[in-house]
Amino acid sequence: MQNQTNLAKLNDKISAIVEQHSSLKQENEALRMEIVKLKVENEVKNHEMEKLLEQNAIKDSEIESIVEKLESIMV
Repeated sequence: MQNQTNLAKLNDKISAIVEQHSSLKQENEALRMEIVKLKVENEVKNHEMEKLLEQNAIKDSEIESIVEKLESIMV
């Protein structure tokens, strides 16, 4: 009788471990998907930032050109 009780306890503990493993596996997969999503978003933002930096450099060059023209007119 005690063997059955111990066997039942062991079975319950194994079932709980399997259930926890399954739950953690699902959580792990969800976190992996979130990481992939965040990496893609990061790449998009990095690309946009590079584009904006290039545009800023072009505008700086244009401003510098205008300043040089103004200085040459004022002299």
